[in-house]
Amino acid sequence: MIKGFKDFLLRGNVVDLAVAVVIGAAFTAVVSSFTSSFLTPLITIFTGGGELAGVVLVSGEEFRWGAFVTQLIRFVITAAVIYFFIVAPMRRLVRRRAEGEETGPSAPSEVELLVEIRDLLRAQQSQPPASEPEAAPHR
Repeated sequence: MIKGFKDFLLRGNVVDLAVAVVIGAAFTAVVSSFTSSFLTPLITIFTGGGELAGVVLVSGEEFRWGAFVTQLIRFVITAAVIYFFIVAPMRRLVRRRAEGEETGPSAPSEVELLVEIRDLLRAQQSQPPASEPEAAPHR
């Protein structure tokens, strides 16, 4: 049971996924810091401060539209970076491979395969032959 769990954890896809989650979390922290440090103050400056500074008070309830706009911008920045640095390059790579411009991993050539077969045959011939079972007498 432990071996199966270890095999599951060490699969390439699981490790790649874990790395992606960690990098995604770190990137989200950077974008969050950018939006809270720069965009929120810019929204406050451009809306004139005071009641229009991203908070509207209606019947004693605060509507923080500035926080919503900040989160919306944060989402757009994150989506744009993922699209332009991950999705678009992967699409180009897949398209090139499909069109034959960029080949995938190369298969061994016919000559390489024949050399490998020859070497295997030589190795088999140099080994002592396995004892063949005796043939049954004909009746």
